[in-house]
Amino acid sequence: MTWRQSFMKTLYPIIMLPSKLLGSSKKGIQLNKQSMQPRQDFYSLQTTLNNGSVFSFDSLRGKKVLLVNTASDCGYTGQYAELQELYKRYEGKLVIMGFPANDFKQQEQRDDAAIASFCTINYGVTFPLAKKSVVIKTNDQNPVFAWLSQAAKNGWCNQEPTWNFCKYLIDEKGSLEAFFPQTVSPLSKEVLEMLGPDK
Repeated sequence: MTWRQSFMKTLYPIIMLPSKLLGSSKKGIQLNKQSMQPRQDFYSLQTTLNNGSVFSFDSLRGKKVLLVNTASDCGYTGQYAELQELYKRYEGKLVIMGFPANDFKQQEQRDDAAIASFCTINYGVTFPLAKKSVVIKTNDQNPVFAWLSQAAKNGWCNQEPTWNFCKYLIDEKGSLEAFFPQTVSPLSKEVLEMLGPDK
């Protein structure tokens, strides 16, 4: 961990403090209030993991899924620890997958092996990480994030990631339930209420 990463890790609780104190963490949350169904089957998607293997989303049927765009050199990188805690708490009911990307201020310049090592050593991450890709709306956008950010595919949401550590929650039947911006902790009341009991 570089000095900057160590500083950011220490700074993370302070970064999150305003949204906790002022309740502004709710700002930017988008919910599928009308229970819109996807136009493209979520389970038809697949992605390449950071070890080069192909991961089929068909294996996610019956579980909630939290997809998060991540970066190693961001003020919100501390959310890796919270995501890992959430992953362990809901083990067997929730799948979390990180999608490293270098789309915001060059905050993920490492290669896939270095990203995996960083996450494991510094945050104990055991949930899957995808191969580094582009998550914002460009010609190179990862197909998973194209599905997440196009209503024509997911049924209602056009929201691309606004920064690192935006979170998209998929229900057990493959419908996009919610978008949470980076200011919302993975362990926030808003996220936990949507996940339900952990047992």
